[in-house]
Amino acid sequence: MAKRDGAGHRWRWPLGLYTTPVLLIVLWQLLSMAGAMPTQFAPAPHEVLNAGWDLYRSGELLPSLGISLQRAGLGLALGLAVGISAGLLGGFLRSGEYIFNGVFQIFNTLPMLALLPLMLVWFGIGELTKVLLIAFAAMVPMYVNLFAAIRGIDQRLVEMARTNDVSMFRMLRQVILPGSLPGLLVGLRFAMAYSVLGLVAAELVNADAGIGYLVTRAQTFLQIDQLFFGMMIYAMLGLLADQFVRLLERILLMWRPSYEAR
Repeated sequence: MAKRDGAGHRWRWPLGLYTTPVLLIVLWQLLSMAGAMPTQFAPAPHEVLNAGWDLYRSGELLPSLGISLQRAGLGLALGLAVGISAGLLGGFLRSGEYIFNGVFQIFNTLPMLALLPLMLVWFGIGELTKVLLIAFAAMVPMYVNLFAAIRGIDQRLVEMARTNDVSMFRMLRQVILPGSLPGLLVGLRFAMAYSVLGLVAAELVNADAGIGYLVTRAQTFLQIDQLFFGMMIYAMLGLLADQFVRLLERILLMWRPSYEAR
């Protein structure tokens, strides 16, 4: 009986997580073919893919994608370095909490787009502003989730380690890090998603290269198919980032029993 249920489950979701997006794209294509969705409102999926193919043949797509990925990677790495370091110190040490927690809670309420004009004034319109905006978007959720995860560790484990005179470094390595790993991965998922949002915000303002530049140019010349293709790339980056963190969870949290949805 269990096998039949499993087979039915696979039949209902043949593409797993991608089933719903694919069905929506198919519905979008059918509505476009039936004339229910005007081209100037939303071009058909095959027209969007043709626009992407034209960008690829013109030699613009891959260099633009490389520039965007470089920006996102640098910003994400910087944001994770700051967020994880501050989260460990804030969660593990009382003095660290006093130093970082108030500041990061303030940062957590500041929207990225509100900071963008200030960063433009401080750092100009170059690459530094774009990387820092992405880093800001990534570091805040990383800190908030890691701090909460460390403070949520079972206090009995900490007391047992202290009773056995475990050094601070050993407690950090054997108690704090394993206990906070699920929360750290949640923070990583949000950080990677927010870094894509930061990339979108950074590239849509005074960008002369990257996917955002292609999107802005398409908007200027009313090339709706290229505009949709650029948005599709951003969406795929977010989806791939989420899948990467899910893979890490399966590998790093194999030891932890968890709820299995049916």
